[in-house]
Amino acid sequence: MERYRNTRGDSGVSAYEIGADYIKVKFSGTSRTYTYSYRKAGSSHVETMKGLARSGSGLNSYINRYVKNLYD
Repeated sequence: MERYRNTRGDSGVSAYEIGADYIKVKFSGTSRTYTYSYRKAGSSHVETMKGLARSGSGLNSYINRYVKNLYD
C-alpha cells in the first residue's frame, strides 16, 4: 500500500492501493482495509477516489459523504 500524503493533516486515511477497478483504503487507528470496487461503489466513485488518493487531499471526506458503506 502507498502512504496517503494527507496534505491538510486532518485525514482519517493512512494508506491506499489502486487497482484497475478498485481502490483499497486503510484508515488510521485500524488494521482493517476497505475495498471500494466498480461492482459495489460504481466506477465513477472509484475513479474519483483514485484521483483524490493521488492528490493526497479530500479522500476521507469523499468516502464519508458518498460511499461510506459501499465497500466490498
